[in-house]
Amino acid sequence: MSMSGSLLPATVRPAVQERDWLSSGHGADPVLTLLDGLGWAIVDTPEANLHCTSPDGRVYVGWLPEDPGEWQRGIVWRVHVQPADAAAWSQEFGTHTLSEAVAGFLAALVANPSR
Repeated sequence: MSMSGSLLPATVRPAVQERDWLSSGHGADPVLTLLDGLGWAIVDTPEANLHCTSPDGRVYVGWLPEDPGEWQRGIVWRVHVQPADAAAWSQEFGTHTLSEAVAGFLAALVANPSR
């Protein structure tokens, strides 16, 4: 089977300077910018942890850099989802997961609110 070159996706090769985020710090800014823009409630604690809730209350995102229990497990981010018609589920991200990756996960999660 042969395919015309015009049917294949274009190869994308970003310039090296466009990859600066790959070595960014582990702050919560990329996630907070996304969630704030979507109208989520964001509460910070005196311990510097953050708790975010979607407008419909079905999704919780916690940034827990100062939670001793989570640090013992190597966790910084916790996402908990309670669908209207399915079982609840959670996803956790470790201390070495970039906040940009968590923001990408959340952007994909909320991209189709009917799910």
